[in-house]
Amino acid sequence: MKWNKYSIQTTTEAVDFISSMLGELGIEGIEIEDNVQLTQEEAKTMFVDFIPDLPPDDGSAKVNFYIDSDEDDNTIMDKVKDGLEELRLFCNVGAGTISESQTEDKDWINNWKQYWHTFTIGDLYIKPTWEPLTEEMKGHAVLSIDPGTAFGTGSHETTRMVIRQLQKYIKGGEEVLDVGCGSGILSVVALKYGAKHAFGTDLDPNAIIASHENAEQNDISAAQLEVIEGNIIDDKAVQDKCGYECYDIVCANILADVLEPLSAEITQHMKHGAYFITSGIINTKEQEVVDAFKKNPELEIVEVNHDGEWVNVTARRR
Repeated sequence: MKWNKYSIQTTTEAVDFISSMLGELGIEGIEIEDNVQLTQEEAKTMFVDFIPDLPPDDGSAKVNFYIDSDEDDNTIMDKVKDGLEELRLFCNVGAGTISESQTEDKDWINNWKQYWHTFTIGDLYIKPTWEPLTEEMKGHAVLSIDPGTAFGTGSHETTRMVIRQLQKYIKGGEEVLDVGCGSGILSVVALKYGAKHAFGTDLDPNAIIASHENAEQNDISAAQLEVIEGNIIDDKAVQDKCGYECYDIVCANILADVLEPLSAEITQHMKHGAYFITSGIINTKEQEVVDAFKKNPELEIVEVNHDGEWVNVTARRR
């Protein structure tokens, strides 16, 4: 199927009004292009490692939308043009010009799967759900995962480093806390290696769904892996649900700017001698994170590891 792509040249001021107008006309899949920078707070909320380096924001923007080439474009476009003229009465639409091009329909949701195949971290096989178990995998820990397009697969350097640390420090029977659990991959790996129980937290409600789905896919019961939505750093209700001085291992593969305040709070949940395994730290933030850990007198840094530009810091509660 082919789609006609239309692009409205406009202003950032008018973007929301135009998007709303297109939605009322039944047009879906709206795409916005502008140079408005993310704020630091937005970056933290969206779990973005780097704020994109965009050209200066000149107030211009482009709103793209798509119409099935089999539909009557002329009728729809007449309504779009009338809508733009109405918007001019109370906001700065800018040029309001519309350009047209054509694009082919693609299965964006599933096409990425052709690029992801089974790989290993140590003796762990990480396998997409759509690939079969092989003879080679027998006798090894196997993690089957279907992350969709929202969460990690284990292939990123930061996840690999935490998994290697879990392989090193889990001896069997541990209680594990997974902060910012995402797809639940770290919790599932911990349980595969013999941890008794894992408890995950995440700010994104979709992470709760993904974690449960991946646990089920790996024959992990709801009793073995519990996941809740919320912020362990400053939400007392979440802290209470996690429990105090009850974890042998805490893992957190999240942003450096989140790890810093987390390092001041997390030891109240850890047993004495428990390990705090962290990553998600770009090398330019390494010293910042190390300094933050050292401010907590109960934490002793035992390892700092590197993989490419990324850093793992593992500490121990005294």
